[in-house]
Amino acid sequence: MEPHNPPPRPRQPEGCLTVAIRVPLRIVVLVLVVPVRVVWDALVVTGRLVRDTVLRPLGRALLWVGKALFVWPFVGLWRCVLVPVGKGLARLGAVLVVVPAVWLHRYVLTPVGHAIAWLARGVGAGLDRVYAHVLRPIGHALTWLLKGVGAVLAAAGIGVYRAVARLVRYLLVVPARWLYDWVLAPVGRAVAWCVRGLGWLLGMIATGIGLALYWTLRVLFALPALALWRWVLTPVGRLLAVVAREAGDALGHAWRIAGRISRAVGRALGTVFRWIFVEPVRWVFRTILIPVGHAVRDAVLRPVAQGARVVGRTVREALAGARETVRQARADFRRMLLGEPRQPVAVDRREPQGPAARTLGSSTTALTKD
Repeated sequence: MEPHNPPPRPRQPEGCLTVAIRVPLRIVVLVLVVPVRVVWDALVVTGRLVRDTVLRPLGRALLWVGKALFVWPFVGLWRCVLVPVGKGLARLGAVLVVVPAVWLHRYVLTPVGHAIAWLARGVGAGLDRVYAHVLRPIGHALTWLLKGVGAVLAAAGIGVYRAVARLVRYLLVVPARWLYDWVLAPVGRAVAWCVRGLGWLLGMIATGIGLALYWTLRVLFALPALALWRWVLTPVGRLLAVVAREAGDALGHAWRIAGRISRAVGRALGTVFRWIFVEPVRWVFRTILIPVGHAVRDAVLRPVAQGARVVGRTVREALAGARETVRQARADFRRMLLGEPRQPVAVDRREPQGPAARTLGSSTTALTKD
């Protein structure tokens, strides 16, 4: 399935000002960008060469050194020391802690817990009986007594509450309501009407002042600023936008053309360097140095190597003969001073037959028996 490409945007018609700005701007930018692009390509090639020949091997060496100094010792310590020690400690902890704890839980704590639970169930049954036959009747009696006392106190409290409510109503509520209806409400309405009138007057004055300030600021600042924006800044901004857009396009176009020029210059310089330096060196190496080297190898080095091998073999044989002569002289001198060495007696190591065979019931054997 082919990728969906958006349709090309329709090209807008351009004016003569845009064309007049574009051509000289592209020429100037191209002249300025070509040296920069050449220097940039040279730096890129140098950086890649340094990365491939220096930084990457140095990084690999540092990585290997880091592994040798930091990773491998810790890995060896972990595998050869910590893991065996941890396994030993785990096994020792299981033997010294886990097994005694399991034994203690199974044979001590569990029987003690069962005994305590049985005792608690017995105590609970006794408490249930005490509650059912002693505490519950006493509670019912106290409840009945408190209900009677509460009924008496409630009747007395209702009478007192009604008397206090009548006194509060006729001494406080009725005078306060009369004061609110015939004094405070009329005075409050009059004050509210005065405040509303004063607010309307202040609002009219503020509206007039605001209109005057609005038209003053509009005439003095807004209309000149609008005219400046509409008739000066907008055309200048559009012109600067066109110049900036064309400068960006020219810079991109010049950068691409400079790249091609830089690539062509680099290839030309590489070709010149190859034909001036590399090809003569290769021709000299192939046509002169290799035949001369082969001739030197066949005429000088191989005979010299064969002669050296013959001389080495002769020297080794001479040294071997000298060592053998020295060994014989040393043996003769020892024989002259100490005499002939005693010859070892041959011993029959086979199993004896008959009565002299190995015995299993005695402490001696046939080999150690006199």
